[in-house]
Amino acid sequence: MSGPRAAAGLLAARPGWAWGPAAAALLPLGALLGAALLRGAWRWGAGRGWGRRRRRLQRVGTVLKLFVYPVKSCRGVAVGRAQVTPMGLRTGELRDRFWLVVKEDGHMVTARQEPRLVLVSVDSENGHLILEAPEMKKLALPVKLPRKNPVRNCRIFGLDIQGRDCGDEVAQWITTFLKSEPYRLVHFEPSMVPRKSKDIINLFRSTDEVAYPDCSPALIISEASLEDLNSRLEKKVKIENFRPNILVTDCSPFEEDTWEDILIGDVEMKGTVCCARCILTTVNPDTGVLDRKEPLETLKSYRLCDPSERHIYKSSPLFGRYFAVDKTGTIRVGDPVYKMVQ
Repeated sequence: MSGPRAAAGLLAARPGWAWGPAAAALLPLGALLGAALLRGAWRWGAGRGWGRRRRRLQRVGTVLKLFVYPVKSCRGVAVGRAQVTPMGLRTGELRDRFWLVVKEDGHMVTARQEPRLVLVSVDSENGHLILEAPEMKKLALPVKLPRKNPVRNCRIFGLDIQGRDCGDEVAQWITTFLKSEPYRLVHFEPSMVPRKSKDIINLFRSTDEVAYPDCSPALIISEASLEDLNSRLEKKVKIENFRPNILVTDCSPFEEDTWEDILIGDVEMKGTVCCARCILTTVNPDTGVLDRKEPLETLKSYRLCDPSERHIYKSSPLFGRYFAVDKTGTIRVGDPVYKMVQ
């Protein structure tokens, strides 16, 4: 890497990271630019020994977009900045996949079964979750639910988790919009026990936890990967087909697959596994129509895993990479993405 990106990576270095002659030459400039440029570009490796190993920062991309998906399978909320918690992204009162549509027996409902869920827009206002959908009246329900609302036992990919019922009004609203059997909406509360990512995919650590996401607190995809896929498709798809939390630009196609320890803003994240794709990617985010074929078939033509990893991904194509959170903080659109390397 050369030019401005390399300079930015060197300027981001701090005590505890490896310094070279080029970085030393840039020290006066770095002092003038001040803390704003260097925001979050280092920390001592307390408990991990990173300082002792003297890792350095290599800039590998830039945050292009950020998304939070408050209700699993409903439309995402694009934001300019987000707080990154151990259990995923947060903006104000909206937390990533902390609400879930379920059947009356508690089993989850997603766009795999009800593709029109992707047409439901979500927002927050004055302590309320706001839902909107075509030909439906806007609905507001409190983020903090009355204690009298029952706690339901729910089931996500074979694992048990709780959720507080959001009430009859929103249940009827969702059921009416989807023209379905009776569905309920539940909310994950901080006092509830999250699911262990390791119980879903063994490559996660015992400390990695989620509420209602499939398995991981964060999903990262690069703009170049999407462009590579679209170059092979007759009908182009959007990033909304793949529902990432972080869209990164200024890198090569599928370069995100190789990132292990990364730094964005003051947030440190660890790459875990790639995202194995299913028919949800074939739901048109603008119409809510399930195609069942594309882009999944094209991805299968060139994005299957190595045979040695078939026990993890089986026959699903890979697109995007899951990340766990090592250090919480804030990320913004425009933030550099750094890879932490030896």
